[in-house]
Amino acid sequence: MDDQLKELFPFLRDRNPQVRQVALSNLVGQTAKESPYRNIFFEGLKGSGLQKPQETDLIRDLKLLCRDQPAAAHDAFRALVNLSDSILLIPFLIEPSFLAYLVSYILNPDAILADLASMLLSNITASPSACSILLSLKVPLVPSGPPQNSYYTPQSRSGSCPAPVPYPSGQPQDFLSLPLLIDAFIQGASIEQTGDEPKRARKGDLHFLSSVFANISTSPAGRLFFMTPRPTDPLNQGSILEFPLAKIVPFTEHQDIIRRGGVASTLKSCAFYAPSHKAILSPNIDFVTVPPSTVPAPGIDALPYILLPLAGPEELDFEVQEKLPSSLQFLPPSKKRESDSVLRLTHVETLLLLATTRWGRDHLRGHGVYEIIRGAHLEESVERVSEHMERLVLLIKGDEGPETKDDGNLLSKTEENHETSDDDDHKIEEV
Repeated sequence: MDDQLKELFPFLRDRNPQVRQVALSNLVGQTAKESPYRNIFFEGLKGSGLQKPQETDLIRDLKLLCRDQPAAAHDAFRALVNLSDSILLIPFLIEPSFLAYLVSYILNPDAILADLASMLLSNITASPSACSILLSLKVPLVPSGPPQNSYYTPQSRSGSCPAPVPYPSGQPQDFLSLPLLIDAFIQGASIEQTGDEPKRARKGDLHFLSSVFANISTSPAGRLFFMTPRPTDPLNQGSILEFPLAKIVPFTEHQDIIRRGGVASTLKSCAFYAPSHKAILSPNIDFVTVPPSTVPAPGIDALPYILLPLAGPEELDFEVQEKLPSSLQFLPPSKKRESDSVLRLTHVETLLLLATTRWGRDHLRGHGVYEIIRGAHLEESVERVSEHMERLVLLIKGDEGPETKDDGNLLSKTEENHETSDDDDHKIEEV
C-alpha cells in the first residue's frame, strides 16, 4: 500500500488542476496521526550527523498546493495541519517565503481558508523557534483605500484568494505581522449589521490565532511584546499607545472555547512577569509603565475579564457589590460560570500569579476577589481547581508582615518553571 500511495506523489505537480486535486484527495486521509501509512510523508526528512535535513519534493509540493484552487488548497492546508505535529516538518514550515505567505493569507479578509491557515500557524508556533521568527516577521502591505486602514497583502495572492480588482495603486510597505494578526483576530469575531443582513468583517473566524498568541507568550520575549505599548493602529505609528494584551482580554467570555482558552492562557503567561502586574490590573484611566520600557500606556483593567468566567448568580451584600468591578455588580440569575474546568483553573492560576506581589494582593483584596472565589469554591466539583482556589484565599486573606512588603521577585523561579512546563498551549491540532 505504501508503494501505491507513493505513486500519487508525482501527480501533485501535474499541469492539470483536476489531476492534482484527485491525487491530493487520496493522500490527505493518510496524514492523520492514526493512519498506518503516515510515515511516507516523513521519508527523507531526517538528517544524519552534522548534515541538515533537506526538504523533500512532497513537502514542497504540499506547500505550493496551499496556493492552488480552493479544493486543492483546502486539502493541502489540512494535510500540513495534520503533519505539523512532527518536529521534522517545522524547519520547512518556517521557511521565510512560506511563513510570509501563511501570515499574509491569514491577514487577507477575503481568504476563504484563513481558519485552516490559522490552525496551521497555531501548530507551527508550538515550536519556540517559530515563535521567535514570528515576533520579528514583517510582511508587505499595500494601502487599498476606503474603508479606513484597509490594506491588501500582495503575498496572499493565490487560487483561493485572488488579487482585488482594481489592484491598489500604492507602494508596498513592510509592517510587523503580530500587531496585524491581533487586529485580524479581533475583526474575526465582529459582525456588522448592514441593512437586514449581518455582514462579517472577514471570511474566517480566526479563533486559532488565540493559540498562536498563547504559544508566543510562553517566552520572555513574547510576554514583553504583549506588555510593551504599541500604536493602537498598526498602520499609523502616531496613533494612541496601548498594551497589545489589552486588545484581546475581552474575549475571555467568548462563546468559542478555542478563542477564550487561548486568550486566558496568554493572560496567564503575561502574569508570570511580575513587573507587569500593575499594568494588568490597573484601570484604563491610569497610565502605567512596564520595565524595561519607560513608555506609559493605559492600564489593561483585566480583573473583570478574569473574574467574570468564575462568577455565578449569587446574591452579594451591597457592601461587597460596591467593591466589585462594575461589570460584576448585580449579575443576573442566569449568569453561568465557565463550563470548562481547564479554563477555570487557568483563571485561578492567573489570580494566584497576580497575588504573588504585594501590590497585586492589595488590589485583589480591594476588588471583591475573595467573595467571587468563595462562591465559585462552593460550586466547584474538580478537586484540583478547588485546591488552587484555597491557595488563593490563603494569599488574599493572610496577614502581611515586613517580609512581604516588597516581594516582586517571587515569580523568578515560577517563570523559569513556566519555560519548561508541558502546557496545553502547545497542543497540536489535527483535522
